[in-house]
Amino acid sequence: MAMLAVIPVAESYWVARERRAVWLGAGAAVISVLAAHLATSTGVLSVSTLPIAAHWLVPVAYCVTLAVRLAATDARTVAETEAVSEASDIESRMNALIMRLNRTGDVQTASHQAETILKLRPDILLGNGFFERIHVGDRVGYLCAVSDTYEDGMGREVSVRLRMPAQNGGAQAPGYRRFGIELLRREEAGEVVAILRDEADRAEIEHALAEAREHARQARVESKRMLATVSHELRTPLNAIIGFSDTLQTEIFGRFSNDKQREYVRLIHEAGGHLLSIVNSTLEISRLEAGTYTLHPEAFRFAEAVDASVAFAMGDASARSIEVDTEVSQDVGVIYCDRRAVQQILINLVSNAVKFSHANGKVRVAAERRGNRLDFSVSDTGVGIAADDLERIGEPFAQVRNDETRHVEGTGLGLALVKGLVSLHGGGMSIDSAPGEGTRVSVSLPVGVGAEKDMTDRNGRTVESEEWSDEEYRKTA
Repeated sequence: MAMLAVIPVAESYWVARERRAVWLGAGAAVISVLAAHLATSTGVLSVSTLPIAAHWLVPVAYCVTLAVRLAATDARTVAETEAVSEASDIESRMNALIMRLNRTGDVQTASHQAETILKLRPDILLGNGFFERIHVGDRVGYLCAVSDTYEDGMGREVSVRLRMPAQNGGAQAPGYRRFGIELLRREEAGEVVAILRDEADRAEIEHALAEAREHARQARVESKRMLATVSHELRTPLNAIIGFSDTLQTEIFGRFSNDKQREYVRLIHEAGGHLLSIVNSTLEISRLEAGTYTLHPEAFRFAEAVDASVAFAMGDASARSIEVDTEVSQDVGVIYCDRRAVQQILINLVSNAVKFSHANGKVRVAAERRGNRLDFSVSDTGVGIAADDLERIGEPFAQVRNDETRHVEGTGLGLALVKGLVSLHGGGMSIDSAPGEGTRVSVSLPVGVGAEKDMTDRNGRTVESEEWSDEEYRKTA
């Protein structure tokens, strides 16, 4: 019985490997011995007091199984020790600080690289020492990354700023420095491994890149400001040239002596008008990019804006026998947005469609209302746009130049202006084109805000306003 009383003590320690378990096992053994003594002394159990060989079967069998388990444990311990030693050897060679964290982010162990990377002894980082050195603004992100890594086992990467100690005898004041931390979970150990690396070089590169972007932005702003200033200064003499040449064309001060003079005055008037349109487009784009273009929404009938835009391009269309067809749905009715901007969008799209159409071609303007949005498109049967050229369309001064478009005059500002105006309205625009199959430019604008009293469908019922979402600028070859 004394031999068997040892078993609870040994098994308790085997399972828990704690001193408290030894005391609990000893208590269980004492209770077992007292219970056996009480049972035999009261006659509940009748046992022989003479020792026999059978009494030793259970203790001997237990000792055999214990020896087998100890041998297996020793082999496993050796393997784990070798693995830990190998891992420690690898960690010692890494140019990174290795820390093992618990679920709350407290540091359990820290490698010796802390002295070279953080200029601190590893023991200073134990517990919440490392957390206390993290910048206040980065602590929430760090703890969330540790918790998420522990919960789902997926690796995380987080960038934090750490407070560095004073260096060179206090000559270099303490400050914050950015470090990158890679978090991994060790399932078998139930811990999170943090690999900390210095990101000083990366921070310097990012800072240099940000400065370069800012310089480039300032250069673009200055160039656009100069372009806008020059364009503004050009408008005054251009207006005078156009006005005087228009007056001379009427021959109000006398007839020309020959036809050459009349032709030259006409060419001066046309060239001045063309240059003025370029200057005005340049100024509009500069205002859009500078954010100084102001919208003035008003209620107006979209069909009237379409008719005015088509009339503007009918001269060139008639000269080349191009048919311009309009198909505006009856339920479009009155819309509420900037009339001048919508008119400018339509004029640019219709003019481009006519310019890039073959003789005897066809241009179509279609529009329909969808609740609080207006969807319209301008399509042609012209030369179309190749996929490579389509990537540049919509940028200022970007033009498609090939054998079929050499006769077309332009600056590439039309679509850029359309794109800017559509974006300013919070709408969307897409271009679908293929060489030899023509081009279709589709525009979607929110037009119902403030015009609900004028929004009626074909049956005379009021159209309820509905939510709309911004669309992306899309190009499809």
